Amino acid sequence: MDYQKIITEVYSEVKSEENKGKIPDYIPEIANISAEKFGVSFTDLNHHSFGFGDFEEKFSIQSISKVFALSFVYEKLGEELWHRVDVEPSGNPFNSLVQLEADKGIPRNPFINAGALVICDILLEICSNPKEELLSYIRNLSEEEDINFNEKVAASEMQNSFRNTAMCNFMKSFGNIRNKPDAVIELYCHLCAIEMTCKQLSKSFLYLANEGEKPSNMAQILSPSKVKRVNAILLTCGFYDESGEFSFRVGLPGKSGVGGGIIAIYPHHYCIAVWSPKLNAKGNSYRGMKLLEEFTTQTGESIF
Repeated sequence: MDYQKIITEVYSEVKSEENKGKIPDYIPEIANISAEKFGVSFTDLNHHSFGFGDFEEKFSIQSISKVFALSFVYEKLGEELWHRVDVEPSGNPFNSLVQLEADKGIPRNPFINAGALVICDILLEICSNPKEELLSYIRNLSEEEDINFNEKVAASEMQNSFRNTAMCNFMKSFGNIRNKPDAVIELYCHLCAIEMTCKQLSKSFLYLANEGEKPSNMAQILSPSKVKRVNAILLTCGFYDESGEFSFRVGLPGKSGVGGGIIAIYPHHYCIAVWSPKLNAKGNSYRGMKLLEEFTTQTGESIF
């Protein structure tokens, strides 16, 4: 399969078409990014890697970072984790409070905002310096040291985190947040403000395509059993209330972020990262979704 040729053609085709959607304006630092930024990077388990467009430009990965946080916590807590966060699709927007009361403060899954807040609360419990330990974890996966938080983006998010603060306080009333809500929100906003390139992302997620092992040195990041479960949640919950649509059209586990990034994983083969800041109505990259749909259509490869 000539992946490079296929991605070249798909990238050019999508770029030539209308770029629909809008950049989110509720995070001012992201709202300033050019709407025409567009990058894609492909990395396989045999260390073949290539990219097109703005694939080496850093952007705020936002909710994609929730996958790193989940993997970090899951490896340390094991199945105990699922007592505090569920693994079901929410069917509601990523910042919805609707289900939390009915579910007694247990978020539906780790990728909606409420679930990620619980993961951040756990990080505060198990780490002496959660921000630095999480950055170190991601730097190890990418094998690059220049991965950091964008403090301007973090500050911008903290100034606009009213719904997340409401969720955090609400879950604390049920006992599912154990630290001070302000500390949880501060860590969550930094988690979302991690900056990476498409190239770094496509390499960093290879452990989820390789039964938990880093292909470069075979270091075990997660057990194969845990990787199976993380990939299952990515497939069913990785795109908020558009997860079914992504599974239907693309057929790969993946995760999006409101910074315009998407990571998609083909287990035992490769990872693809796409970045285009304009989002559709569900909060997922318009061009990113189109590129990945056309890519799996042309290759005929998906998990199904």
